[in-house]
Amino acid sequence: MSSLHELAYEWVDEHRRELSDWHRTIWEFAEPAWREYRSCAWFIERLQRAGFSVEAGSGGMPTAFAAQWSNGPGATVAGYAEYDAVPGNCQAAATTPGPRSGLSESAPGHTDPHSALGIGALAGILAAQHAMQRSGVRGTLRFFGEPAEKVQGSKLVHGLKGYYEGIDAIVSFHPFYMLPLCNTTRWDTHCGAYCSRIYSFICDQPETWGGAAHDSPIAAAHSAARAPGANVALFTMYSLTKATMESMLAHTGGWSLNEAILTAGQATADNLPAQLAQINYAWRAPQIGMANAILEVLDRNAEQAAAVAHCRLVKRWVSRTRPGVANHILAALTYQNLVRVGPPRYGEDAIALAQEIQRNLGLTPMARPFLGACEQLIEPQAAEVRLREHMPSWQTHWTSDDYVEMSWYAPTVRLYIARPMLAVPPGYAGYPAWVSNALGGLSPCIDPTVQVAGKTIAGTLLDLLTHPETVAAARGEFHERTAGARFIPPLLPRDFAPPIDYRWPEYITTARGADWWIPATAGLAS
Repeated sequence: MSSLHELAYEWVDEHRRELSDWHRTIWEFAEPAWREYRSCAWFIERLQRAGFSVEAGSGGMPTAFAAQWSNGPGATVAGYAEYDAVPGNCQAAATTPGPRSGLSESAPGHTDPHSALGIGALAGILAAQHAMQRSGVRGTLRFFGEPAEKVQGSKLVHGLKGYYEGIDAIVSFHPFYMLPLCNTTRWDTHCGAYCSRIYSFICDQPETWGGAAHDSPIAAAHSAARAPGANVALFTMYSLTKATMESMLAHTGGWSLNEAILTAGQATADNLPAQLAQINYAWRAPQIGMANAILEVLDRNAEQAAAVAHCRLVKRWVSRTRPGVANHILAALTYQNLVRVGPPRYGEDAIALAQEIQRNLGLTPMARPFLGACEQLIEPQAAEVRLREHMPSWQTHWTSDDYVEMSWYAPTVRLYIARPMLAVPPGYAGYPAWVSNALGGLSPCIDPTVQVAGKTIAGTLLDLLTHPETVAAARGEFHERTAGARFIPPLLPRDFAPPIDYRWPEYITTARGADWWIPATAGLAS
């Protein structure tokens, strides 16, 4: 281990208590996509205190930022934080199910958790900065605040607007969430294409559906026939899409399609057609061609549904990303740094909490309650072999995440560090979702993820800043993989505007006080 690495590791070790507190702060904020106001402000304030110049609201996104710190000429390396949470996953940092104080279960919670992602990445950047200051290593650190990952919203916007230009290498970190991608780096099979689109049905001329009833005393009588309206359009599309899913693509390649109905604010029922209804479809596919095939069916269903219900149709993209680009140079370098650090280790306090969860679920506590893979490393090539065991040979990409957009602008590595997960006893169906959410907030359990990530990221960044030949090799591989016919241009226009104006779920403050957008009333719980 070099003295540079030791300086970075020492910084992480000396700030363990602070990192734990920082993580718990973001975990408790638990703000959903496009509405991470407090989380974003916290990161900006902390980076500014460390001497970074920060552009708030970068790319026209109120909860994004772009930060930079330089120690002189040299390579430019980057990392990023995510901090959005998931509605409907509000869980206290406890060993029993239940929401955080003052909130309902429908409020957001960190499922992945992005709280650990953001603080682990920040720890890596600040530890690298500390080592650079102490040793005189030159170069530039860039750090981005990337909101709305759960709808894959910000990175494509930052890329389209030029924020990733001039970067020599990017470290993308995510807490482990599926085997065999645990304590490793991705090798060949990176994330695939992702699309998300909102279909808005607008019934603003219901009177033109047909003439008034011949026996109506007045033209606008409530008893007159009028257009079916926006709700009919939405549910017609919903039904059509469910009926046509099997005809969209062959059942291979691991593609998926999900939907979410957005609230239009029409809470007063009357004998009038709904004026507005919106549905958001998101789909994942290994290849762009497959994603486009799904898009064609969805658009056709939306157009027919609008016509049936006498509505106008407005289509708007939320996200549209390209499949990821591998970089073996960076993957190998980052894994070497992970080997130096070692996997997360769970101490007595973490084990006691895990056993208490098992006991509260009616299980016999296990002597080693955590999944064995969480405390083991797996070489990228070995993980690749296991990952591909159930894939067809033609499939080059799998699942989705918007870091893939970064990989088209600069050499990018995807690093995974284990998040705490419990081992499943023989014959047990599986843990309820609240368990993994709670583990992400219990400090003794999640802190090892943050610390290992911080050290690994810092070591990787310092190696890149002090080994220009490695940077040159990574960039050479990047150019080879993206040159000529291999290049895929952005799938959205340069002037694409992030859809921050839609009715995304959020915390609100009214005369009634602070609340989640779905009030925590007794009626909802019954």
